[in-house]
Amino acid sequence: MDRLTEMEAFATVVDQGGFTDAAKKMGISKSAVSKHVSSLEARLGARLLNRTTRRVSPTEIGLAYYDRARRVLNDAGEADALVTSMQSAPSGLLRISVATDFGVNHLSPALSEFLEDFPDITVNMVLNNRYVELISEGFDMAVRIGELEDSTLRARKLTETTKRMIASPAYFEKYGRPEKIDDLNDHKLLHYSNQSSGNMWKLTAPSGEKRQVRTAGWLSVNDGQSLLNAAISGLGIAYLPSYLYADAMAQGLVEDAIPELPMETQGIYAVYPPGRFTQPKVRAFIDFLVHAFAEKGPSQW
Repeated sequence: MDRLTEMEAFATVVDQGGFTDAAKKMGISKSAVSKHVSSLEARLGARLLNRTTRRVSPTEIGLAYYDRARRVLNDAGEADALVTSMQSAPSGLLRISVATDFGVNHLSPALSEFLEDFPDITVNMVLNNRYVELISEGFDMAVRIGELEDSTLRARKLTETTKRMIASPAYFEKYGRPEKIDDLNDHKLLHYSNQSSGNMWKLTAPSGEKRQVRTAGWLSVNDGQSLLNAAISGLGIAYLPSYLYADAMAQGLVEDAIPELPMETQGIYAVYPPGRFTQPKVRAFIDFLVHAFAEKGPSQW
């Protein structure tokens, strides 16, 4: 007899508490279930079940065998599900979390092509500037920028961005240009208001020394595009990723505040819950993003 069928019959008898209910669960006759269990006991040379007229319960050996058998059966079920899943067309609702700046400027424009390629997928993209808990908040995946805080999630790198301090030519003409990090204390700075670190910039000096600059800001706002607009209008110096400021810099609307400083590079990642296999809709979207951003970053935005 098939070994997995024997295991399944035995485990189902234990789960259901008897042969009659196990037979109903498996969709076979009670005698067939009994034969599978008897064959298993004969092959192992051990009694796995205590049988009385009123109840059936596993022996000590049977209970130990049940724990291992159930794991094997679960693994076999997952293997079958994996093959079925990988062969099925991606479909269903895909919930995505992404930072507002990146979502508006780069993810949203790419969605039309993805939805045309996968018409059976519907997308719910949530734009926010806070850290979301994927599983508890019901997200399938997120796009995150910078150091990944949650090591339990699976991640795939999409591209990179640089971070620079930028301001308008008009600002530098009016207030002068900082020559070194310490000069920032005398300038008007524009900050993200939702950073957990507060008004602090992590910079690298030309020597390679890591510096943390904490200065009061003239303006704080929880939106990167608004900070860029403020910088373009001459309100101060903003510390922003290249995917936000690249076009403005190419047009001469902003300039690098201290060009001598080393580039700060951040990774852009697709993150998704751990598991033995990835849902087709998630896998399809991540593969699409990898292709969509293949020619981007760190400075090519």
